[in-house]
Amino acid sequence: MPRIDAHQHFWRYRPQDFPWINSQMAVLQRDFGPQQLQPLLEQHGCDGAITVQARHSERENAWLVEQARTLPGLRGVVGWLDVRATSLGDKLAQWSHEPLLCGVRHQVQDEPDPAAWLDDSAVNAGVEQVQRAGYVWELLVTWRHLEDATRFARRHDRHWLVLDHCGKPDITAGARLWAQQIAPLAAQSHVMCKLSGLVTEAPGGQWKAEELRPFIDAALEAFGPQRLLFGSDWPVCLLAAEYGQVVALSERALSKLSPAEQADIAGNNAARVYRLTEV
Repeated sequence: MPRIDAHQHFWRYRPQDFPWINSQMAVLQRDFGPQQLQPLLEQHGCDGAITVQARHSERENAWLVEQARTLPGLRGVVGWLDVRATSLGDKLAQWSHEPLLCGVRHQVQDEPDPAAWLDDSAVNAGVEQVQRAGYVWELLVTWRHLEDATRFARRHDRHWLVLDHCGKPDITAGARLWAQQIAPLAAQSHVMCKLSGLVTEAPGGQWKAEELRPFIDAALEAFGPQRLLFGSDWPVCLLAAEYGQVVALSERALSKLSPAEQADIAGNNAARVYRLTEV
């Protein structure tokens, strides 16, 4: 039963490449690579990790694959491709020879109008190609655009969609409201959800376990153990918590589940959805 961190990042930090890392995020304003992550994976018994893009750069895909390749065990890369480009088909064909690339993501939350982006005809044609090629599409939106994400998901059921960070809920509004907001998206059986990123959604990064656990409970109710994935969101999580704190939050919240259900969330689901193999 593998244990997989299904959401982490590597980057070579240059301010112009990562405009979303602002002056209040000094802890992130440096390089992060496998040499920092591997001891954390070993300490917490992880058998591998999914490296996820953090900027819109196809050129960076090869670098992320190179970094991920140095990690032992099961691993994969969710990269970035311009899904609106007429050359997308050729790009997908080129990447088909790289087994570590297992998914594609766009930082929809950073678009000027996320709803318009999700409804764009060229975007939707491109995502259809991505799914036909057998890649997971990762959906990065906030709670403000869960309705738009639901309509988007209904158009794209050829392959798995993975919702990052529980759709970035409004923590201050409470888990009951988020459960209502997420229900239509969770009702679609091809949508997975990552239990990741919650600690940084708490205002000012000042989170409490008892405040976040109801969101994990609501995610369990909505998606079930077979459609949830654990992710640390390292190093972004460092804005609010150490790696071990994120692991502990998840483990304690899921401790009431059966061993088989815990194993699914901890790694089995990631290995299945991303088709992970040791490369």
